[in-house]
Amino acid sequence: MDKNIKKILNEIEKNGFEAYVVGGYVRDYLLGINSTDIDICTNALPKNLMEIFNSNNMSNSEYGSFKIQTDKYTFDITTYRQEQKYINRHPTKITYINNLLTDLERRDFTINTICMNQNGDIIDPLKGCQDLQKRIIKSVGNIKAKLQEDPLRILRAVRFSITLNFKLDQQLKKEIIKNKELINTLSYSRKRAELDRILVSPYVKEGIELLKKLGIYELLEIDISEITPVKDVCAMYSQIKYSERYPFTKSEKFMINSIREILKEEQITPHTIFKHGLYINTLAGKILGYEPKEVNEIYDFMPIKSLKDLAITPIEIINYLAIKPSKMLKRIQNELVYHILEGNLINNKASIYEYLKLHKGRWQYD
Repeated sequence: MDKNIKKILNEIEKNGFEAYVVGGYVRDYLLGINSTDIDICTNALPKNLMEIFNSNNMSNSEYGSFKIQTDKYTFDITTYRQEQKYINRHPTKITYINNLLTDLERRDFTINTICMNQNGDIIDPLKGCQDLQKRIIKSVGNIKAKLQEDPLRILRAVRFSITLNFKLDQQLKKEIIKNKELINTLSYSRKRAELDRILVSPYVKEGIELLKKLGIYELLEIDISEITPVKDVCAMYSQIKYSERYPFTKSEKFMINSIREILKEEQITPHTIFKHGLYINTLAGKILGYEPKEVNEIYDFMPIKSLKDLAITPIEIINYLAIKPSKMLKRIQNELVYHILEGNLINNKASIYEYLKLHKGRWQYD
């Protein structure tokens, strides 16, 4: 166990409380997957944690979650609890308790209930390790109740199955199919968060088939005909149709639309690289069947990579042609760029001035 994790556990234990790493980090650790988000469960109350760590950094005071950020890890420490009656995915009442097993029983899947103490010993009362070895996603407790409490668990189950390449427990699968309509109660931001992870999974194609078998595919309002796995979420969204209700930032929308534009061209050229940049073209190239080396070679042989590389400045163009700053300037620059990239024009002042002189009449106006 990493000394930083051990230090946090030790700080809690030396004050007379229990403390265990639980959930995703332990699961990933046992699978040989690196993880930096660490959940710790303890019988120390929130007020005890604030005293132990001399901080009032409660990330969610209502839920009693205490957060510690280090250079390497994000720790989320929560007190053992029972939860009662869920509304909109959140329990209406939380009761702090002093029982690890009861706390674990409120969680979603057995593989997320495995605990580890500061000595690296595994504590596994709900047999999560057994299901981990079987590579199966199994619900904790009453499956129907779990899914109805929090419908996001439907997508989480599917996401874990896809990203870890595990099978769904048969009973869980049946209940997901029966309760799939509950997905409609989730926000598009929540649905997108799970869909993001599914799309960038190496098993995305198998995942899409699973979504279809479970009847979830249409509920997610996506349409996927063909898809090439790329380790970039925007590159994946550029290949599918999705509801406009899914939230994307301006930069994400720009990136998705840029990749789609290149895909319509069906090839990577100096022009697509000049317009959209090397990284976006590398992603689009992956989808089109180009190796990154091939895209880089096209980039390396380009005489200019951006407008800054033009041998003539905007002011020099304006002065030489005696025109006013306007959209015309952009059109002239685009024409120069086009011919330089095509190899019809050398990128030096003499050649460009000669070209401008030859076409001067087209661009001058009152």
